[in-house]
Amino acid sequence: MPTIVAHHDVKDKAHWLASPKRKEFFGPLGITNIRTFVDPQNPTHVAVLMDVPDMNALMSAMKSKAAAEAMAYDGVLPESLVILVEA
Repeated sequence: MPTIVAHHDVKDKAHWLASPKRKEFFGPLGITNIRTFVDPQNPTHVAVLMDVPDMNALMSAMKSKAAAEAMAYDGVLPESLVILVEA
């Protein structure tokens, strides 16, 4: 099962950290071990680290309306999203 890191910018760090949307969106995809990170030099730059059982399912889900809605709710700036896959 690959581990991925996704980093991006957010409008409000506290709101993003408190949001239930990560578990709501990623949980049904079987994604586990979701951990959050904040850049101490730039608190609007954040990241998640997670274990992904099916990368194709994740990448398809990221193109969905549900993903766009979850990112909007969380204050994610989608143009800043970068996904890195464990090599």
